[in-house]
Amino acid sequence: MKKSLIAIALASTLLSACGAPDTSNEVTNETKSEATQTAAELGSFGVDLSARNQAVKPGDDFFMHASGAWYDNFEMPADKTRYGAFTALAERSEDQVKAIIDDIASRTDLNPEEQLIADFYNSYMDTDTINKLGVSPIKATLAQIAAIASTDDLTKVFGEAWLTGSASPIWGGMWFNRLDPNQYEMSMGAGGLGLPDRSYYLEANERFEKIRSSYVAHIAQMLAFAGIEDGKARAEAVLALETKIAQGHWPREKRRDRDLTLNQIKRTDLASQYPGFNWDLYLTQTGYQVPQLNISEPEPIKAMIALINQEDIKVWQDYLSFHAVKNNADLLSEEIYAAKFAFYGKELEGQEQPRPRWKRAVEEISGTQSLGFALGKVYVKRYFPESSKKQMAELVENLRTALGQRIDGLDWMGDATKVNAHAKLKAFTPKIGYPDVWQEFDGLTLNNKDLVGNIKNLRQFFHADSVAKELKKTDRNRWGMTPQFVNAYYNSSFNEIVFPAAILQPPFFDPNADAAVNYGGIGAVIGHEMGHGFDDQGSKSDAEGIQRNWWTDEDRAAFEAKADMLAEQYSKYEPIEGNFVNGRNSLGENIGDVGGLSMAYHAYKLSLNGKEAPIIDGVTGDQRFFLAWAQVWKEKRTEQSMLSQLKAGTHAPGQFRAQAPRNHDAWYKAFDVKPGDKLYLSEDQRVRIW
Repeated sequence: MKKSLIAIALASTLLSACGAPDTSNEVTNETKSEATQTAAELGSFGVDLSARNQAVKPGDDFFMHASGAWYDNFEMPADKTRYGAFTALAERSEDQVKAIIDDIASRTDLNPEEQLIADFYNSYMDTDTINKLGVSPIKATLAQIAAIASTDDLTKVFGEAWLTGSASPIWGGMWFNRLDPNQYEMSMGAGGLGLPDRSYYLEANERFEKIRSSYVAHIAQMLAFAGIEDGKARAEAVLALETKIAQGHWPREKRRDRDLTLNQIKRTDLASQYPGFNWDLYLTQTGYQVPQLNISEPEPIKAMIALINQEDIKVWQDYLSFHAVKNNADLLSEEIYAAKFAFYGKELEGQEQPRPRWKRAVEEISGTQSLGFALGKVYVKRYFPESSKKQMAELVENLRTALGQRIDGLDWMGDATKVNAHAKLKAFTPKIGYPDVWQEFDGLTLNNKDLVGNIKNLRQFFHADSVAKELKKTDRNRWGMTPQFVNAYYNSSFNEIVFPAAILQPPFFDPNADAAVNYGGIGAVIGHEMGHGFDDQGSKSDAEGIQRNWWTDEDRAAFEAKADMLAEQYSKYEPIEGNFVNGRNSLGENIGDVGGLSMAYHAYKLSLNGKEAPIIDGVTGDQRFFLAWAQVWKEKRTEQSMLSQLKAGTHAPGQFRAQAPRNHDAWYKAFDVKPGDKLYLSEDQRVRIW
């Protein structure tokens, strides 16, 4: 994902933690009775067996074995480019949030937060007003761009991109000081591309040449909305500029290397070490005092500075005008939005129709930099039982116990490193469901007739909050996701794992499902997030979140040898002819998957207390465990969406994440996988890390 100033600056204050949990060595027995299992939402025990294609051998393609009947018969909705378990839950959450908004809109006795929700939603849905305004809501931004007459003018506009929604080849915002997580620190990097990844500009083949040709036409169309004539020639100049920007960027796998991206510098030294750019002018537009920064990409930053000074200001003006219209298109007239969708939705992602406007409104209002936490408070009260939070807390502790035992049993890690690994595991802070301290919205004003104005007010509100906290101790009571968001994350600076309420539903978690299903679903997801603390990058931070090497050289070398094997394994997957999974760029996620399954399976076995799991509907406990994992990654994509994931994503596509069990001995026994099966790996080729 490309990072803009606003995304970095604001998201930085939304990562939080609560107190350290009790780390008991006991594992809770989660086994359910068969009577309880029949109340599961999916099937009789928590897995939809009708999705299977039993004609496909598990050892040939576990994804299609577990989900092939569904995959072959499912028709992609016209407004989707990808559909799977995450999508289904996201749609459920979307409907629930819409019900909350509808309830608020039907009342007159609204409290201040509810009034904000009503005003914002109504402004988004007021298409009559929006269509009449056309491009005029961003007229001031376009006028400022048109008035650029010098490099300093250009720099000022770059520095205000967080507010205007335009673009900048240099981005910056508040993050955590990786050497002292109790402090915030401004991080700077290279950005500014309109296509998903540098490869879209640099790869010379028919597919990408067609995309670039369509992109030029799209740029010209957006420039026309800004009143700029001679669009094709000017659009080609913009593409040429962005191609030079792409040439200066690091490849994604290099950008995720935490050793390479830690380059701290005092603000007073910027001019001497990165000359040719008016840093004081740029930083003044952000409002940050920033006594110290981190330059995450030194060479790319220097390349961007050179381009700023070398390229024609008129081309930069067209570049900025294009991005100002494109990046705000969702907030402008339906004609402008349709033009953006034709390229970014249909051409790039294969999406046949736009999402209904109400769904786009719900998405916009539900973000962390919008009113998502105001809605989240209501969402939790209506849809998230405290019993689920309690069961999740037990599962987390079970996974912690399992990982601790697995660390003790590692034959490739020495005792000194194990001590540090245990310290990090003990310090993990789980956050489940919703924040303990809710976001407040005092001072925010919105208007039910001014959508673009509302977006700017929200940007200014959250940015001011970030600036106010810049020199204070980091806020560990903030979340980077709202409760109604279907996902989870690990924050290395705070050594915390976070699970919003919305993911704690089937197929991930069902309080009425068989234990094997919950361990194979949410248990493996918990293990995945824990695994991020011990993946190829997360393992570079210690128990306190400080980036340092807590490994012996021998243990780190042994770990990296295993990681290299996994990267090579995933790099052989070829979902589109000539386009492979980037096993190096997705390595952290793949380590999380493989390790998370190991932890979850270990915890599941401990939960049985030495007893055999019952056979349910002819399916053994181990089979249920691995089928639960596979149904989490059930998905279907358009080819364009698959390409975007391969080039710009950090995760392997779901069909390959479902194959992660091929690295686990128990899977081979559970499904009688033998040499000659396509997924078969000899024991010495199975990657066992955690």
